[in-house]
Amino acid sequence: MTKNKNEKILLLVLAGLFAAIVTVSTMMIRIPTPTKGYINLGDCFVNVAGWLLGPLYGGAAAGIGSSLSDLFAGYNVYVVPTLVIKGLMAVAAFAAYKALSKKTPNLVGRIASAIAAELVMIVGYAAFEAVLYGSVATALTGVAGNVVQGIGGVAFGVLLYEGVIARIPAAKTHAAARK
Repeated sequence: MTKNKNEKILLLVLAGLFAAIVTVSTMMIRIPTPTKGYINLGDCFVNVAGWLLGPLYGGAAAGIGSSLSDLFAGYNVYVVPTLVIKGLMAVAAFAAYKALSKKTPNLVGRIASAIAAELVMIVGYAAFEAVLYGSVATALTGVAGNVVQGIGGVAFGVLLYEGVIARIPAAKTHAAARK
């Protein structure tokens, strides 16, 4: 096998692993919100998937893993929007970090890119729920819960990446190749 083919296989395996991790971490702790959604730990792994796997594989892992958790938990109406929103979150985390890493220290870029990703989530779900409920006011009741989830996603995602993953030599090499 060529190095390029091995890299694609590695990315596919890691994407599958991250999809599973996102699914499980999203379902482990679920705190209900007023709009029938829930606060969870999945966003930290959505961000890490974007940073580590890049926009295509990270976005796929984040979207698939998050939408599977909605499907398994009975939130069927959210499956497709979650696939798109969480996939875009990983893409935003990757793209923002890539742009910022040239100008800022790693930690600052990581925090700012996670915030950008969480803003995608907050705006994405508010827009979807405004359509779903036919009311912007009703959709806005879910924003506070999504902000709390976003803060957790930023904090835990950055801590996980900078505190653990960035210290693994193979992860550093792989992440550098994604830039």
